[in-house]
Amino acid sequence: MTSPIKPLNANHHSDIKIKSGLNLDSVKRQQVLPLIVHEFAKAGAAMPIIFIKPSEKAEYQPAGLMGLKPDENLFYKEGKWVGDYIPAVITHAPFAMVPTPGEESRLQMLINEDSEQCSKTEGEALFADGKETEYLVKRKETLGNYFHSMQLTREFSKVLVEHELLVEQSLTLEIAGEKVRINGLFLIDEKKLNELSDEKHLELRKRGFLAPIYAHLGSLHQVNKLAQLRTA
Repeated sequence: MTSPIKPLNANHHSDIKIKSGLNLDSVKRQQVLPLIVHEFAKAGAAMPIIFIKPSEKAEYQPAGLMGLKPDENLFYKEGKWVGDYIPAVITHAPFAMVPTPGEESRLQMLINEDSEQCSKTEGEALFADGKETEYLVKRKETLGNYFHSMQLTREFSKVLVEHELLVEQSLTLEIAGEKVRINGLFLIDEKKLNELSDEKHLELRKRGFLAPIYAHLGSLHQVNKLAQLRTA
């Protein structure tokens, strides 16, 4: 089956337009959504920030916890977002930015041709007379910044692993007399963080990693918000 994700091309996508608004239906069953370190402060005030490891060989990834069970997004309701913060990954659709195969130093923009945001009759044009529109130039710049933030986020996660700060934990809540348990989450161990040497602590501060660490720890109180949304 041919993938709908294609490199953006002026010849193939000259008649594509992007409708305004967000395609929230695509994330209505997403229990977790990826986050970058630059989002931690705002996201942490709205949702729990956790770390996941999709497979044994995969890297640890920070993510916002959207639901208390698989295929549940409590911030989605009847086509609308009811949370105080929308993860950036949602706002970038239907685009993505990745390294160009064979030329890793260059980035290429991808588009999901099957996205409901793509249209041939309404929205912002991507190309005009074979050239990128101002709208596309701005989208590319935003995506480029997001890609570089993703690289920093990977470094952040690697440092946490190197310092053995991530530990697997479970969250248990009681909602209307029902106990809900979420397994397979990785959180920063605050006790281990406080036991780091002054040298390692200074390293985290110099690299700007302390702020997202404390944003993550503080965000765990937002589990109560998920419970409130489930009850509502």
